[in-house]
Amino acid sequence: MRLRVEFTTEPFDLDEVPAHALVAREVIEAAELDAVDVGPFGNTAEGPADAVLTAMDALLRKTLESGATRVSLQVNVIGEASGE
Repeated sequence: MRLRVEFTTEPFDLDEVPAHALVAREVIEAAELDAVDVGPFGNTAEGPADAVLTAMDALLRKTLESGATRVSLQVNVIGEASGE
């Protein structure tokens, strides 16, 4: 199964990128995911279900440890994994 995840971390700071947002970017860019798009008001990534779920576990743990007070995420099934 392939998944698409969209997520944001809060609180927002328009003057300086918060530590939790930097951590989220590091986690998502280091994960084995496709079509990663990191932006100031939302982030998306796609990949095989195991990779997405593993990345989201790391993202939740690390961003909360880095000061996030809220993490919003949405996960959608977008198809079957290649070769299935």
